[in-house]
Amino acid sequence: MSTVDLKTQITTLAKLQTVDSEIYALKKEKSAQPDLLKSLDAAFEEKKSGVASAEKLLLDLQKEKKEREVELGSKEESGKKLQTQLYQLKTNKEYQAMLQQIADAKADASLFEDKILESMEKIDKAKVALEEEKKKLQQEEGVSSTEKKKISDRGKQIDDRLAQLEAQRAQSSSGIDPEILAQYERILANRDGLAIVTVKDNSCQGCNMYVPPQVINLIRMYERIITCEVCNRILYIEE
Repeated sequence: MSTVDLKTQITTLAKLQTVDSEIYALKKEKSAQPDLLKSLDAAFEEKKSGVASAEKLLLDLQKEKKEREVELGSKEESGKKLQTQLYQLKTNKEYQAMLQQIADAKADASLFEDKILESMEKIDKAKVALEEEKKKLQQEEGVSSTEKKKISDRGKQIDDRLAQLEAQRAQSSSGIDPEILAQYERILANRDGLAIVTVKDNSCQGCNMYVPPQVINLIRMYERIITCEVCNRILYIEE
């Protein structure tokens, strides 16, 4: 290290760190984009399932109404047959019994008429609910499409900026001693993209741990690279 102007090297590392911090942040943002796209797709699929559920409910209700209409037709047909047989009876007892059967058939038919009306009301509500779900789906599709375009556009911006930063980084790092640069990059990879930090108010700005005065004196001497005993980041003093 004696042949190297360590103060200049540290100053250059600090400038390189500014570039690397932006690179790290941009790459982190870019890596999060697939999850953002997945969340948009999941929200859209949820709305699609809402439409599918509403459609199924409507079909079930329509099927139920049809079945009740068939039952009503059967009851009405049964009542007509009984009414026809009524005038063929010979005794008063048979006549009264038949009248009761006819009354029961009419009561059953009336019950199914009520059920059909109930089904019709449910169907009307189900149709309204289906239209609402379709509107929600349409809105979600618009939101999803807009957000996906924003993510895509942002991704292109990040790629363009990263290309600029990588070129800037190559230029900045070219003047750094290979051993120092290798140490810096090892720390950079292991400490979330932050390898060199200042000491402020006797605190490491990487982990906020206390830095003793004797260590600060060693930093100012620029005889060797001083690292934080806790986070292992390279320490320097802004002058």
